[in-house]
Amino acid sequence: MRWRSTLLGGIAFLVAATAPWFAPNWFVSLMTIAFANALVVLGLVIMWRAGLVSFGQALYYCVGAYTVALLGRWAGITEVFVTVLLGGLAAGLVAWVLGFLLARYREIFFAMLSLAFSMILYGVLVKTERLGSTDGFSVINPTFLGYAPHSQMLLISLYWLVLAICATSALLVGAYFRSVAGALAVPIRDNEIRVEFLGVSVNRLIHIKLVIAGVLGGFGGALAALTIGHVDPNMAYWTTSGGFVFVTVLAGAGSVAAAFVGSLVFEIVRSFAFAILPGFWQLILGSVLLLTILFLPEGLGSIVKRLRRRRETAAP
Repeated sequence: MRWRSTLLGGIAFLVAATAPWFAPNWFVSLMTIAFANALVVLGLVIMWRAGLVSFGQALYYCVGAYTVALLGRWAGITEVFVTVLLGGLAAGLVAWVLGFLLARYREIFFAMLSLAFSMILYGVLVKTERLGSTDGFSVINPTFLGYAPHSQMLLISLYWLVLAICATSALLVGAYFRSVAGALAVPIRDNEIRVEFLGVSVNRLIHIKLVIAGVLGGFGGALAALTIGHVDPNMAYWTTSGGFVFVTVLAGAGSVAAAFVGSLVFEIVRSFAFAILPGFWQLILGSVLLLTILFLPEGLGSIVKRLRRRRETAAP
């Protein structure tokens, strides 16, 4: 099953990589944002498996985005492989520091405390004129090993970069889920005391999950900033975190691929809902979430499991 999933994922990656040749530019841009945001969702899935829901992932998303923007603005560093890496590491460092406190809390206390840190960053950015205050500032066009693409070629280059980082992250997170630390997520969610009796520090495991989720959030924010070409404090606002949680519920925690599929479905539904009914697009998104909870409580990722279970039942 593992090799079959890897093969299907590789085929999906190759098909997605050919999108710029047959899809319009607006759809390529939409997929770039969707897959960049999916990295944040993937981090939420890691924590959700352990029973933790964070309403503050926008904090790491914003840290990654502003790191990329400030490196170009203040240091003149535009090499995309350097800025994106530093954006992810900066967010991971913030997650590591905050993790010493966050790892001690569970349930609603964890959710609200993570949200509080995100809103603190939002308030700091809004009050800091040097960082653009409420308007934010633009991101300098990136370079790829010295090559500076423009217009359509820049869009395609960023899309392929996002795909490559998503594929690498999916493989690494899949390997993490198969490791001992990743497999202990469900036991932690069900009964922490029993895990502690095994000689494992639950707080340390949760701290590791927070750092991984923070790094993924930083990568997502860095890639989104490069794609949009602008950063502003709303990247740290609570509605941004709420959007990531929305996609996580839509996708489910059943598989790594579900995070990317759910994020793409969310962006497509939101874009078409806003285009068709600009005054009621939130109602459409809310209806989609309601239907998902009613008929697919485990998210879109459960569809594959249901089909597989039905096939096994029908087999003689």
